[in-house]
Amino acid sequence: MKRLLASVVLAASACAAWAGKALPVKVENAWARAMVAGQQSSAVYMRITAAEPLQLVDAATPAARITEVHEMRMEGDVMKMRAHPAVPLPAGQAVDFKPGGLHVMLMDLPKELKAGTQLQLTLTFRDARGQPHKLGLPVPVRSTPP
Repeated sequence: MKRLLASVVLAASACAAWAGKALPVKVENAWARAMVAGQQSSAVYMRITAAEPLQLVDAATPAARITEVHEMRMEGDVMKMRAHPAVPLPAGQAVDFKPGGLHVMLMDLPKELKAGTQLQLTLTFRDARGQPHKLGLPVPVRSTPP
């Protein structure tokens, strides 16, 4: 029931962001990792499915001084993490943001993210015409994935 309610809220936010257009993007199972004492960073994970070709070009939250879209990948025997300036979202294909892969990195956090709380995240997408579109969504903070 909670998952259904979260999907309805996200869909309503997306509809408002695109003011009357058909829903071009769906965000599911968004969650932020709770921090342990002394940590200065965390991450947000989710699944994004676009109805039309889009790119995720930015993310922002008041909970962090620095927010970047990152990707972790193995290069030889070394796991490397890099900022990703634009993540392609092909029409109709789910793109997973998960531990060890794509994620939204939250850095220089002024206060600890605690399980059971929520943060506000704004995602910025660019459509095929180069127009930006913003989507705000509440993200629950959890110790484990949903």
